[in-house]
Amino acid sequence: MSFFITGTDTGAGKTWATVALMRYFKAQGKTVIGMKPVASGCNEIDGDLKNQDALLLQENASVYLPYATVNPYAYREPVSPHLAGVGNPVDVDNIRRIFLQLQNAADVVFVEGAGGWLAPINAHCDIADLARSLGVPVLMVVAIRLGCINHAKLTYRAIQASGLACAGWLAVCPDAKMTRKDENIETLQAFIDAPLLGVLPFQAPADFDVLARHINYPVKSS
Repeated sequence: MSFFITGTDTGAGKTWATVALMRYFKAQGKTVIGMKPVASGCNEIDGDLKNQDALLLQENASVYLPYATVNPYAYREPVSPHLAGVGNPVDVDNIRRIFLQLQNAADVVFVEGAGGWLAPINAHCDIADLARSLGVPVLMVVAIRLGCINHAKLTYRAIQASGLACAGWLAVCPDAKMTRKDENIETLQAFIDAPLLGVLPFQAPADFDVLARHINYPVKSS
């Protein structure tokens, strides 16, 4: 079982949702792996560029994976990957080869995108192209904040247009003072045919075991 995690924008909460999903499936007795193929805004750690979100995915996997497997394209500059990766552009075929290997290493593999669904990752491809190359169902992460209805509807329609299945969506609440939060989520449920798999409450800092308890995805026994 594999999923591609996309968000309605940069900072939508994709990593929090991905780690919460990893903890959720672990609690169901499944082995899990998280991959973030492309990341910008990386810092040098022990001589290599590494991304904090990718490190979280590496830390929460059921099996150890080298960092370069979790995040094969790590860029220093905090800009769109098609700009940050000049000189070392993302190779979608290479990501697919790594992903296919990971599918044999765990029960569930999550692949977290970068930015939003149409964010460019090289001169010719965007996140949607990467997801299509992997051919797995998509989970959409929606940051519940002002503007989320428009962003979520646009992203959901774009996923549908891509030909990929949207297996569900998660609402992440980054704003503790969000006005009419519940009504916004209800409005989105009326427009999005895919099931709402969980509402992740505001937390600072994140407790991923608590967040995992807010997820409900039907898991078949082995």
